[in-house]
Amino acid sequence: MSLLSVRSLSVRFPVLRSWWRARALFVHAVDDVSFELAAGETVGLVGESGCGKTTLGRAVVRLIEPTAGAIEFGGIDLASLRPGQLRPVRRRLQMIFQDPYGSLNPCLTVEQIIGEALDIHGLARTREALRARVGFLLDHVGLAPADARRYPREFSGGQRQRIGIARALAAEPQLIVCDEPVSALDVSVQAQIVNLLHDLQREHGLAYLFIAHDLALIEHLSRRILVMYLGRVVEAGDTKMICRTPAHPYTQALISAVPRLDPVANRRRIVLTGEVPSPITPPSGCGFHPRCPIAEPRCGREVPALREIASGRWAACHLAWGGNRMATTGGVV
Repeated sequence: MSLLSVRSLSVRFPVLRSWWRARALFVHAVDDVSFELAAGETVGLVGESGCGKTTLGRAVVRLIEPTAGAIEFGGIDLASLRPGQLRPVRRRLQMIFQDPYGSLNPCLTVEQIIGEALDIHGLARTREALRARVGFLLDHVGLAPADARRYPREFSGGQRQRIGIARALAAEPQLIVCDEPVSALDVSVQAQIVNLLHDLQREHGLAYLFIAHDLALIEHLSRRILVMYLGRVVEAGDTKMICRTPAHPYTQALISAVPRLDPVANRRRIVLTGEVPSPITPPSGCGFHPRCPIAEPRCGREVPALREIASGRWAACHLAWGGNRMATTGGVV
């Protein structure tokens, strides 16, 4: 049984209607996305900036309200819960934010930041127990227990992100949504944070939904990949399979842009022309067809279903085929 099951999830944001525009417009940030995530598994979510990755991650933890679809976590549909019903579930579902400078309250000490979750969920009955738990969590992520009395401004970016990880761990979660947790850090610090997350996963059996635009990082961390474009999942499946033989033209372009140290690897660079279409007025048919180098007239008319093109391999492309020609199926991956 999957720990997390997202089915037909959509998130739309209304655009203010002007006096000359009779019909209301919406930003289609996430459009009919479905996937599953097992306990202890890492699923990578990749795509260009603005493709809907962060919106999807925030919708999963209900920081953003979904417009349609179901989010089942441990057999409970989060999308149907009221705020009071959601609080007990949130203990098992946490998030690490992208910006280590903006995600910590500068007016609170580290002890107050991490201890807030302990207070809310009643995980520390006394002040002494709370301080002991905060000290343990700081030591667990590579900081000193004495740092609990300091403020976020006194730490480097990498240290602040460790505080954010400790805050996420405080409630003893089963799943953590990692929203580009290393993108704002130096390369050397990135490696430290990635190794820390990997060690914590092995020790606590954590599941990660790891959001990033760095495919090389996702290739190192995750077992499965979801590739998003303009709010939709366009390819999904085994990480090694997708990185070696991408099926969707958009994934091929992303893979070709990853720097390689191997001088023998002579991979042709695919340069996409044009701009990403507006999510307010997405193109008809396949959302990628205006930039696709192999698009056919059919691509501009028909929306491709996310279908299984090979065992465990999914793609939303009329022209992508795997080893076996399989019938179009529902897009849960």
